[in-house]
Amino acid sequence: MSKKKKDPLVADENIADEVETIEIETADISSDDDESLKEDETVEEAIIEFDPIKILEKDLQKAKDELAEEKDKFVRLQAETDNFKKRLSREKEEFSQYANERLFKELLPIFDNFERALEDTSNDTKSLKEGLEMILKQFSSFLEKEKVEQIKAIGEKFDPTVHEVLTSEESSEHEENIILSQFVKGYTINSRVLRPSQVVISKKPSEPKEDSKDESEEDSGKEENPAD
Repeated sequence: MSKKKKDPLVADENIADEVETIEIETADISSDDDESLKEDETVEEAIIEFDPIKILEKDLQKAKDELAEEKDKFVRLQAETDNFKKRLSREKEEFSQYANERLFKELLPIFDNFERALEDTSNDTKSLKEGLEMILKQFSSFLEKEKVEQIKAIGEKFDPTVHEVLTSEESSEHEENIILSQFVKGYTINSRVLRPSQVVISKKPSEPKEDSKDESEEDSGKEENPAD
């Protein structure tokens, strides 16, 4: 009895069907595993979310990160501040040097005129006086240009912010604390006191003592009625 031969095409189709079935089953198993893993991760996240220790650790880490960020900002800000201070100090020093240079340049012509006045060999007093007056006028112009003004003193009410009292004198012609004279003139620069005026102020005359008055009357009586 002869055996029936299998058709190779039918065999291949059966094998392909079996492989496809296995792949589908494997895919289903893999899909189920993925869903299971996802569910496990979700449960774990939920546990972590409601775990006080985990919450504290998370907050602590967040605070550390924020602190590190703020520290970095502070360090950079401090460095910028230090650089700004150094630059400001350098600019201030340069400005001071430049300002002094300009002032000395303005003063040199006045110094030159003083030297010329001293080098004059003539004995003409009038010429010397005129030269000194010219120098004084030149120096006054320089002070005015630099906003240096003289403080008013004589006849003014004493002001401790611009005047300095050296002494006081009795005066019946003035109210108290009126400036009678000044030893040294005071000046301001840009409305700020450069040097106060040194002044003498008025005060009320002292009243005569009663004893002195009685003695004066007794002496007067003795002169009118001399003893025998």
